[in-house]
Amino acid sequence: MVLCRTYEEAILREYHADKGPGFDIGKGLVPGEMHLSAGQEPVAAGVCAHLTTDDAVTATHRPHHLAIAHGVDLGRMTAEIFGRETGLGRGRGGHMHLFDPATHFSCSGIIAEGFPPALGQAFAFQRRGTDRIAVAVTGEGAANQGAFHESLNLAALWRLPVVFVVEDNDWAISVPRAASTAVPSNADRAMAYGIPGLRVEDNDVEAVYAAAGEAVARARAGEGPSLLEIHTLRMWGHFEGDAQGYRPELADVPANDPIPRYEHELRDAGVLDDARVAAIRDRATARVEDAVAFAKGSPTPDPSSATDLVFA
Repeated sequence: MVLCRTYEEAILREYHADKGPGFDIGKGLVPGEMHLSAGQEPVAAGVCAHLTTDDAVTATHRPHHLAIAHGVDLGRMTAEIFGRETGLGRGRGGHMHLFDPATHFSCSGIIAEGFPPALGQAFAFQRRGTDRIAVAVTGEGAANQGAFHESLNLAALWRLPVVFVVEDNDWAISVPRAASTAVPSNADRAMAYGIPGLRVEDNDVEAVYAAAGEAVARARAGEGPSLLEIHTLRMWGHFEGDAQGYRPELADVPANDPIPRYEHELRDAGVLDDARVAAIRDRATARVEDAVAFAKGSPTPDPSSATDLVFA
């Protein structure tokens, strides 16, 4: 969780360093839009702790925490975000289109796009007779997309080894759940497809870990899919530059930060002390700054190669 947050803080710093005047998202070291995951670290940590890099993960347009927790190379991911030739997609995809065959990780800017590919991966794992699984992550707003329901139906029908995870951060861009979704919990929708569904409250990493453990074990045992909805927190804007005028609870957000809250719990339990907290933060900072330095030191793609890797 600390590594994920340290990374997002560094990307936030580099992204805003040279966007002015007038906040031009096309300018600077990190071009394009940016969607950061601060506050949603318990989802990534609690779910991915049960996975290996042989398992597949499909993520959303807010993917960094999940990529990090699943073991995507930090340097190559950062180079991709910076649009550099050493990036995962040789700088062509950017932060919303990370693709890493080494860890079976992918993400997309298209809402609910990751669900059907996760089914394909799960189907391949099943046909090969392995115990590998796929995890498909999306947001609570995307649970109203057709791909969400089609994927749950087919996964249940074929008993595919897939875990569906909905990150409920309360805001589908700027739209609250009550204005867009007919049910209070997307986990209740699992019942329509005859699969287990569970909602995890309070952005609690240990509760996420426990719920994900059961779902992953079920998938590995050939018992089919599960649906988890995790109530989490988007601490920052939907995108960088979002004024967030639609959020009446914005002043309360810092007090709900899951990282200091969990640190406090671990200190009370005698698991952490000042020295260990400092070591964790120092190690995370070193890894992140090394990745940023690697990205900054990498070449940008030659403009003459713009059509390479596009046509066959």
